[in-house]
Amino acid sequence: MSTPFPFTAVVGQDDLRLALLLNAVSPAVGGVLVRGEKGTAKSTAVRALSALMPTLDVVSGCRFSCDPGSPDPGCPDGPHEPGAFETRAARMVELPVGASEDRLVGALDIERALSEGVKAFEPGLLADAHRGILYVDEVNLLHDHLVDLLLDAAAMGASYVEREGVSVRHAARFLLVGTMNPEEGELRPQLLDRFGLTVEVAASREPDQRVEVVRRRLAYDDDPAAFAARWAEEEAAVRARIVAARELLPSVRLGDGALRQIAATCAAFEVDGMRADIVMARTATALAAWAGRTDVLAEDVRQAALLALPHRRRRNPFDAPGLDEDKLDETLEEFGGSDDDDPDPDPGPDGPGGGGGQPEPDDAPQGGDDTAARPEAGEGGQPQPSGAGEQSAVRASEPFRTKVLSVPGIGEGAAGRRSRARTEHGRTTGARRPRGALTKLHLAATVQAAAPHQRARGRSGPGLVVRRDDLRQATREGREGNLVLFVVDASGSMAARQRMSAVKGAVLSLLLDAYQRRDKVGLVTFRGTDADVALPPTSSVDAAAARLETLPTGGRTPLAAGLLRAHDVLRVERLRDPARRPLVVLVTDGRATGGPEPVALAGRAARLFAADGVASVVVDCESGPVRLGLAGQLAGELGGTAVTLDELRADSIAGLVKDVQRRAA
Repeated sequence: MSTPFPFTAVVGQDDLRLALLLNAVSPAVGGVLVRGEKGTAKSTAVRALSALMPTLDVVSGCRFSCDPGSPDPGCPDGPHEPGAFETRAARMVELPVGASEDRLVGALDIERALSEGVKAFEPGLLADAHRGILYVDEVNLLHDHLVDLLLDAAAMGASYVEREGVSVRHAARFLLVGTMNPEEGELRPQLLDRFGLTVEVAASREPDQRVEVVRRRLAYDDDPAAFAARWAEEEAAVRARIVAARELLPSVRLGDGALRQIAATCAAFEVDGMRADIVMARTATALAAWAGRTDVLAEDVRQAALLALPHRRRRNPFDAPGLDEDKLDETLEEFGGSDDDDPDPDPGPDGPGGGGGQPEPDDAPQGGDDTAARPEAGEGGQPQPSGAGEQSAVRASEPFRTKVLSVPGIGEGAAGRRSRARTEHGRTTGARRPRGALTKLHLAATVQAAAPHQRARGRSGPGLVVRRDDLRQATREGREGNLVLFVVDASGSMAARQRMSAVKGAVLSLLLDAYQRRDKVGLVTFRGTDADVALPPTSSVDAAAARLETLPTGGRTPLAAGLLRAHDVLRVERLRDPARRPLVVLVTDGRATGGPEPVALAGRAARLFAADGVASVVVDCESGPVRLGLAGQLAGELGGTAVTLDELRADSIAGLVKDVQRRAA
């Protein structure tokens, strides 16, 4: 077994270390979500925490880590005889992003269950993580069906495995720790709320601290055992402090004043539900125990708010996480309780995570310059010469709920919520022989396959003689996520009558829809003489929204160049992810200018998409009393459909999805 990097040797990252230590003191806090750029010691710190966790007493021979003091009465390995137990270290179990459902929850032998009535169960990762740590690296990339299973287990403290009426249940209480890079996509709100605390991490910009990080890492890589030995004393001190804090925790008093501050803070920041209040109360109590106190102070409530609330106050995926600390201080001062008054509050002990962890204020301006000028309309709405009349970026109008756009046919892409697909979950549509391990039994088809052979197999009792060849896998239909490639016209004609604000609002609305439907998104823009890939296909809808916000307009309309660049993007992405089907959303007024025969060239480029069978929608941005209908003609060349900005709204004309599917078929 490799020697982990010592927890106390991690340089800086006070918030991260404090959040992890508080969960070690009180697992009821509910886990930690660590958000940050790559290379910031997220995984290193999490893996190092397992070495500091106190040891556990477990029932000897129990695969589910039952506590000998109060064994689970429903344990599949039970009932347990009293007395026999062993002591071992708490486990840290890693859940791979690509894990199967059976690997997570365990597998039930359906053949033995049907033929012998025996619940032969092989435990999964949830059983291994019971009373320990479940760590998910890149948790934002976890498949939806695994996220649902994690949510159920986290909510109920138990895991249920059911196959056609045969079920197994076991306890599954664990410390959930996830790490993620927001650039690769955001986390579903339901799972986000399940994490008790969240921490934003970033690499230090101080040269001296960066030097120390490199020095320690090189020393560890040269001789991990010797490096760990140099930090053994500090590790032992933190481990002892965790044990002492756990013993003190039941004695910590959460007074009415602190409770009022917690409730007022959650109300002031308009967080949903009551989970935030409960998590803040548990975190503040753990902070007091970690500091060696039996009373919760206002400073504990403040620190608890900074750790427990930022990820709960986001109203949409494009909101930056964080708290207004001035507002937080005002709320705490206004609702300060007399039983928590302390004229000279103790700042907390020094050491790993002690008394620190206060996030530094972000002095960077948010949301751009409020005084940014909006572009003026071009004269008569006519295209301007290449490179002339470029306008600064305009803000997007308010987003709205859009019609559902989907890809026709049935795919086999990654789980999502947009288009029909053959998936592991959904409604049953048929049966087939299993390819590999059986995951979803089709009971009727299995019985039908086994029934003709009962006499030949010598059946004499009531049981059904089932062989491996009789088993049938249920085929199911659900929804998949797609690649939604936005191709946005940013030429001078789009700036006429200040349409770009409405156009950006429409694209932003579609991006919100893509986030909710678990799509990948890409952004191609064209103006002047060429087209640019503003954002290669990614799961980060936030990144697409940020690029859209800074998109300038002006110049001619190289429509053909935009279509050809989009076609190249799809060709490359098809090689990388062939199962994910694309949907092209072209946002334009349909005009094509610049170069020889721009309209004919655009038509030929559009027919490439039709030849490849790519589903497409043209969002017609033409406005004014006189309309040329160029976007509709372009949609015909693409083999797709055209909709106006008004028709894109969910409360506008019905039947948009049917039109998209019919014309793309």
